[in-house]
Amino acid sequence: MNAPFQPSRRSLLATAAGFGLSLQLLAVPALAAETALNKKKVIVVICRGGMDGLSVTPPIGDSEYQGLRGGLALNDALPLDGTFALHPQLTAVHAMARAGEARIVPAVATPDRARSHFEAQDVLETGAAGVYSTTSGWLNRAVETLSAQRKVDAISIGPTAPLLLRGKVQTASWSPGRGVDAEARLPMLLQDLYRNDPLLGPALARGLATETMAKDATAGLMGDSSMMAAGGKPSGGVKAGAGPGAQQGREAAKTLGEALAGFMREPNGPTVAAISLDGFDSHANQAGLLTQRLAYLDAVLDGIHTGLGPEWKNTVVLVATEFGRTARANGTGGTDHGTGSTALILGGSLKPGGIVGDWPTLKANALYENRDVAPTVDMRGLFKGVLSEHMGVDRAALDTAIFPSSSGVKPVLGLV
Repeated sequence: MNAPFQPSRRSLLATAAGFGLSLQLLAVPALAAETALNKKKVIVVICRGGMDGLSVTPPIGDSEYQGLRGGLALNDALPLDGTFALHPQLTAVHAMARAGEARIVPAVATPDRARSHFEAQDVLETGAAGVYSTTSGWLNRAVETLSAQRKVDAISIGPTAPLLLRGKVQTASWSPGRGVDAEARLPMLLQDLYRNDPLLGPALARGLATETMAKDATAGLMGDSSMMAAGGKPSGGVKAGAGPGAQQGREAAKTLGEALAGFMREPNGPTVAAISLDGFDSHANQAGLLTQRLAYLDAVLDGIHTGLGPEWKNTVVLVATEFGRTARANGTGGTDHGTGSTALILGGSLKPGGIVGDWPTLKANALYENRDVAPTVDMRGLFKGVLSEHMGVDRAALDTAIFPSSSGVKPVLGLV
């Protein structure tokens, strides 16, 4: 059987010349596609500490929600549909969702099930199936793959690049001046160290709870947030997040988002970025802590949105965390390390739609190990979908180079 005819580039050009066609005209479709891809941008925001998905996107229409959450149930959430809402501090995200530029992934998780901060963060950032199996980040490997086709630069916000962006490709970093928040990360380190110790584990949890409530009481007297009762509800005083300190923090966070957008808006600026936000570990007084941290996250995202201007239409932003929290509150008005959490996907390139993935419900027989939201979406599939549809990465590279040994994890498609 004869092989199918494959015209060479030279024969195509000769044929074009014979018909009097312009070589420049022939190149227009390819150049147009390349130019469109060059404009595409992706930003990954990591919320460290295990962000509580049931607070970020409370399933207020789930019949089990109020009973499981108790004092942590949100009655003033911002509605999205008949089942889900957004935390009341996520006002900018809510506005984007109403405009069809933000969607939620309410039951997502990495392959890790250990509930250790640092193990889960390693899997989240390396994109591997197991902990400590590689030393480079999946976003760095994605940049490496894309750089073989076109110029792709990346930047991280902070004094050092997160693992997510470490690897063969050199990336830039910018810090607004403050170093790593050691105070926010120390409790995570200690909890991981003592989580299996029957004596020190509970003692540490009680100590952290006492410290958190003392800080909240002081902040309430200063006018920065309310004093919160152990059940997670305001015990009187200033409304949480309403003081002058909260407003200043929100303005600073928006400025941070605008600064990142400014870098990416430049004609030859980076097209890939990563930013880490600490402080989402909410073992005690979760209501007060998340009021502040989600207001900060919302302001950062608002700054990115407004700062990018017309480039927002070319951008996708992913917000993820290493794991979720327990469905039930603990005895100190907080929640413990869990499994399924919520991811956010935002951007002007986004297709409008409902939730991403399936909602497993909060029924007792649907909870993972009778305590956590059961994941229905593999985090790697979410990342694969964005890299495939938005950035033009082919499936073979996604399954092997970027997310090793992950051919069984299909990209989540239809997002952009």
